[in-house]
Order: sequence, then structure tokens, then C-alpha cells
Amino acid sequence: MESDIRINNAADISVIVIYFLLVLAVGLWAMYSTNRGTVGGFFLAGRSMVWWPIGASLFASNIGSGHFVGIAGTAAAGGIAIGGYEWNALMLVVVLGWLFVPIYIKAGVVTMPEYLRKRFGGNRIQVYLSVLSLILYIFTKISADIFSGAVFIQLAIGLNLYVAIVILLAITALYTITGGLAAVIYTDTLQTFIMLVGSFILMGFAFAEVGGYDALMKKYMEAIPANVTYGNTTVDPKCYTPREDSFHIFRDAVTGDMPWPGLIFGLSIIALWYWCTDQVIVQRCLSGKNMSHVKAGCVMCGYLKLLPMFIVVMPGMISRVLYTDIVACVVPEVCQQYCGTTVGCTNIAYPKMVVELMPDGLRGLMLSVMLASLMSSLTSVFNSASTLFTVDIYTKIRKRPSEKELMLAGRAFMLALIGVSIAWVPVVQSAQNGQLFDYIQSITSYLGPPIASVFLLAIFCKRVNEQGAFWGLMVGLLVGLSRMITEFAYGTGSCTAPSDCPFIICGIHYLYFAIILFGVSTIVILGVSFMTKPIPDVHLYRLCWSLRNSKEERIDLDASENDKADEKDEESVELINEESGEEPGCCKKAYNWFCGLSQQKGPKLSKEEEEALNKKLTDTTEVPLWRNVVNINGIILLAVAVFCHAYFA
Repeated sequence: MESDIRINNAADISVIVIYFLLVLAVGLWAMYSTNRGTVGGFFLAGRSMVWWPIGASLFASNIGSGHFVGIAGTAAAGGIAIGGYEWNALMLVVVLGWLFVPIYIKAGVVTMPEYLRKRFGGNRIQVYLSVLSLILYIFTKISADIFSGAVFIQLAIGLNLYVAIVILLAITALYTITGGLAAVIYTDTLQTFIMLVGSFILMGFAFAEVGGYDALMKKYMEAIPANVTYGNTTVDPKCYTPREDSFHIFRDAVTGDMPWPGLIFGLSIIALWYWCTDQVIVQRCLSGKNMSHVKAGCVMCGYLKLLPMFIVVMPGMISRVLYTDIVACVVPEVCQQYCGTTVGCTNIAYPKMVVELMPDGLRGLMLSVMLASLMSSLTSVFNSASTLFTVDIYTKIRKRPSEKELMLAGRAFMLALIGVSIAWVPVVQSAQNGQLFDYIQSITSYLGPPIASVFLLAIFCKRVNEQGAFWGLMVGLLVGLSRMITEFAYGTGSCTAPSDCPFIICGIHYLYFAIILFGVSTIVILGVSFMTKPIPDVHLYRLCWSLRNSKEERIDLDASENDKADEKDEESVELINEESGEEPGCCKKAYNWFCGLSQQKGPKLSKEEEEALNKKLTDTTEVPLWRNVVNINGIILLAVAVFCHAYFA
């Protein structure tokens, strides 16, 4: 492997040090100035966020270093179609802000599985969805981001992959575990700014080097590696020749690597799961001050999602033009020598350009950008994963934990999550022809559609009941797992050594598979629901679209259990308060402050005050002026999305 260490000068190192100090300062400020001593404060930032940190945090949580490494790599291999993934989100953030979040807020929930428990009753769906979400976080988000960030550090500083991973995680875990969601959102806002500045500068250097967009279109089609034979075998030309449709988003429905029906329908299903039902994304919206701030944050995120096509996809293609033999290598031995994996080196397209093109100082800034994108998405996932575990799983194991115990459980869980994710990194390294983004998308195509189906029907079809939802999820899981396990068992192969997985299983494109899986899950959910008895309206007020504005009191499906638990909770809290009369020592005080456990209990609220507080938290009314402003912006964003797709189609 090439180990030409590039970041070893004072300018680069000082930029990186300044960046880390800035992030820690913002994290500490957020820790100091927000209430993280309660579950609502730690996990939902006290519902006090305004639109611009929400928008920035949505974007930063979504764009990880997996994007810079994965999307640029896929673009280097196949052209601009991968940008369609980014632009699909422009429509989905509007669906999130206008259709889904109002229901979640009216339902008064902190996590997505908690919404399903209120909507359907029972615990099995809530626990199943929490566990599945955590598994998805490990397989797709965390391990892919850790791997891509480490690839970058390895290329830039020459550190061992696993040493790089440990250093990254230590810094990231520090302010997530201590600071809660507010620290994560504010640091995300800083990271977004750094990310955009750095990647725009790199884009400028890249286009200057290649000679502009027209030159890119011509040179990309000629970017063919010199070495295409090994032993006495010549590699099939389709493995290393750029695709003829490289500059089109919509590609042939049968022969395309990103078929257009899959890109429109299959991708929308995966995006619905990701943007509208995923804890990481929705949690940011739930922290909004009011509905107008949430919608404005979604619109801002939509506009930011226009940029990756220009700051990530096209630079990835330019990297192939500039470093054709390395980025587009096809001979396994050669690839092994360049980037340490035999299936191809497209993953180093973006890092390679940073290391080669940027001058001293700016190279340090770009490494900071990569770390920013990595850390912002990791912190978001860590915070959301610990929320899921604490609210949906831990409270089932321990019937009446104190607030302090919940906070500690959430933090301990983050540490366990990190360990499992590191162990999965080698699998990520070799999956999907070495194309990281394809690996992430294929796994979500096998596991996400049933969840998308359940949420969509839960909100828009009140006839759906618990039995239907549960069996729809189970059948969907079995179908998805059968494809995923088979694919991993046979290996995804590469162009030079195709996998011998049967066509009937692996031959269907993963975006088409997502459509089939969504259809199967929907049919099962509706079929079983119509064969079993419906849930009475009294349990569904403000939990589904047709009853969203009802003023009547809702009786929760599991109300009797919750009432008993609440009474016991109050008793146990009073007992604890009476017992712990003594003053804690200095060390204990410092530890409590650091973990946000030292905030004093406020005065006990009366029944009326509690109702008023709940009403405020579940209020979705908007000032007419701002409602019109955000609605007009939402329509403009949709128009921009249609124009962009049409222009590059």
C-alpha cells in the first residue's frame, strides 16, 4: 500500500488542532447552557431549537464521511446517477415536515417505536423496531462511517486503520456521551459550515485542474486504466470503460446500473424510511420550538441537499480523470497495492484528491471537513441509538428506573455500540465491489421497506391494526433477510470475478427488490388488518391523519399499565429523595455536572401545570404569516427538485 504521508507540516496540523478546539468549545458551551439533566433535555434538547440549527443538523446527520467516500467512489465508477439519491431527498424532507412530524408531535412521542406503541398498543412492535433500528445503525451508518473516516486518515497521515478508528471514536464519544442532543445539534451546525466551505474550495481546485464541466464530460469518457491484464487474462472492457450514460440520472430500466423506475419508486421507498421514520432524522425535528421552525429547518436541509451533486459527485468523477490508474484500477493485485483491497479503489477517489490537490493548510482544513462529516453523523447516530435503547428497550427490562439511571444506561449503551461497530468494519471493506455507498443502500433496501410501509399505513389508514402491522413487519423481515444473507454468503463479487449467487435471488436490482418488498409488506399488513377487528377511534385521536385535529381525549391502548407504572414511579422517586439527604462530595459534584446529572429537581408541578406543559409540547399551531412563508418555500423547493431531475435526466 502506498504510504506517502501528506499531512506532516505545521500549517495542516495547526488547522486540525484549531478545528478540534472549536468543536470541543461549542460542545462544552452547549453542555453548560442547556438542560441535559432530564430525559427530555438530553434526548430532545428541551424542544427549544430554531430552524437554522435544525436544518444544518439534518444535513450534517445525513452527510457523513460515508457520503464523501462512498458517493464520490460510486460517481467515479458510474457517473452522476448517484446524485439522484441526494436529490430524491428534496421531496422527502417536505413530506417529513408537512405530513409526518405534525402527527409525531401531536402524539407526544420521543422515539419512533414509541409512536407505533401508542398507535397499535402492545409492546412487541416497539421492541422489534428498536432492535432492528439499532442493527441497521451498526451495519450501515456507524461501521460505514467509521471505515470511511479511517480510510481518509490512513491516506492522509499514514496511521493504521484501527488506530485511526480508535482516535476518532474517543473524541466523538466524549461530547455525545456528555452533552446530549443540544450539544450534537450545535456542533452539527458548526460542522456543516466547515464541511461546505472546505468542499467548495476543493470543488474549485478540482474543476480548475480538469478544465471545467465540458472538459470533464469529454475526459471522463476517456478515463481508462493502463493496466487491464493479469496473468494471461484480459479484463472484460465493460469493467473499466466508463458507461455511455455516465452523464444521465435516468438510465435504462433493464440494463442500467441505476434503473430509472428503481430510482423514482424504489429509492422513494427507502428515502421514506430514512427521512420520515428514522430516529436520527425525526429526533432533530422533534426538538423544534414550533411547527414553523420545523418546516423551515426541513426546507433549509432540502436546499443544502442540492449541493452534494456538485461538491461530492462531480469531484469524484474528476478524481477518476486525474488518477485514472489508481481510482479506476481493475486488476486485483494492482488494487491491493494501491488501496489495500482487491475489489477496486473507487473508495479513495475523494481522499486521494484532497491529499494531492490541496495546498498546505487547506489540506488540514479538508481533513477537518472529513472528520466533521464523520463526527456529525456518528454523534447523531450515537445520540439517537441511545435514545431508542433507553426509552424503548431499557424501560422494558427495568420497570421503574430513575431519571439518573436512564441517562447512565443510555451512555453505557453507546460504548457497547462502538465496540460492535468496529468488529463489523472488515465486512464493509470488501462488500459491493468495494463501493461503500452501494453497500449501504443495498442493506437498507433489504430491511427498510417493511418499516416504511408500516409507518405510512399507520398514519394514513386508520383501519390498520396491531396484528396487521406485526405480521407485515415479520414477513417483510424474512423476505429481506433471505436476500441479504444469501448475498453475503455468496459474496457480492466484482466485475472481474462475478459472484455465483443465483439470478432469481441476487439478479434483481436492489432498488427493484425494495419495491417488491414494500408491496409484499403492504399486502400482508392490509390483508391481516381487514381480517381482524379494527381499533376504535377513541384510541386513535391525533395519531393518524384523518383524526389529527380531533379535540376529544384519547385513551391510550396501554393506558391501564402506564397509569400503574406512573403511580409506582412517583412513589419510588419520593422514597429516593427522602433517603438521599446528604450533600455529595466535590468529586461526585464534578462528575454529576460533567454527565448532566446535577441539575436540581424542580418544584413538583400541579396537575393543571403538567397539562399545560403537555399541551405546549404537543402544540402544532402556527402563526399564519410564517405558515404561509414556509408553505411557499416548500412549493419552491419541490419545483427546484423537478427542474434538477429534468435537466440532468
